Amino acid sequence: MAMQWGFKKWVGLLLLAAVALAVYWGLTQKPDAPSLQAVDITGQAVSLAQWRGHPVLVDFWATSCPGCVQEMPKLAAFYRQFHPMGFELLAVAMSYDDANQVRRLVAEQKLPFTVVVDTDGHIAQSFGGVTVTPTDFLIDGRGKIVQQIIGDKDFTDLARRVESSD
Repeated sequence: MAMQWGFKKWVGLLLLAAVALAVYWGLTQKPDAPSLQAVDITGQAVSLAQWRGHPVLVDFWATSCPGCVQEMPKLAAFYRQFHPMGFELLAVAMSYDDANQVRRLVAEQKLPFTVVVDTDGHIAQSFGGVTVTPTDFLIDGRGKIVQQIIGDKDFTDLARRVESSD
């Protein structure tokens, strides 16, 4: 009987170790950012691959989202601070946004980063079906998603992550 209990105990410990390893693996493995090709509001082709080797923030937003619009000057300042270090920012206006309204806001706020309008929703779909704005994805230099942010950003934490990203 003692031998059976020992065997069950070892099997239980092995199963627990396997589960712990699976959880650790899942938490430490970063998913690849989707392959993204689009045209920005100035007519230029944009691809995440063109920024490989640099951290990139993909920001899903909408002109109808008050928090998104209020955050744009902060994003512009953040971009200006970190762009000289290789940081890139891609602002993706949602499919329900009017392209002319997006262009107007970009011009009014003199946004210095790349802006696209996701006219058919394929960009939002490629990032897992984004529907809530703002939603952001921080991508490291290897093209891995290292953080997803839904709602307001903690710019101090974001700066730390960008500075430590490769």
